[in-house]
Amino acid sequence: MENYKKTKIVEKPCPLPFTDLPPDIIEMKVKDGSKIRNLMGYAISKMELDSVRQILFTGSGKAVSKTITCVEIMKRRLKELHQITKVLFKQIEEIWEPIVPEAGLDALTVKRNIPAICVLLSKDALDPQEPGYQAPGS
Repeated sequence: MENYKKTKIVEKPCPLPFTDLPPDIIEMKVKDGSKIRNLMGYAISKMELDSVRQILFTGSGKAVSKTITCVEIMKRRLKELHQITKVLFKQIEEIWEPIVPEAGLDALTVKRNIPAICVLLSKDALDPQEPGYQAPGS
């Protein structure tokens, strides 16, 4: 790989593992460089409104641990939240171009599966039979 440089990363869209989500659900997409203070300020202010019943946190790769931290902070600040956690893999494609195009090397496409997590928090009761369910206070 010393003759190549990474030129582009393409994330394949991944469908959410939850069905029956309201179309106006707040989705907090946690990135590796996101600041927890900023994420939590927005998320908590929205969840304190009576009209907002659910919030979805998603993160992939290095952001998985930051996503879990945000969820735990949210559960500590707002008691009685029901939780369903889904772990999945997201596919990304890396495009590698040769450093010296005259060398006769072809461009490479590397497909990788990276871990991702989706956590649904709800003020309303969720299905306790759903895999990944956590009751409030557990």
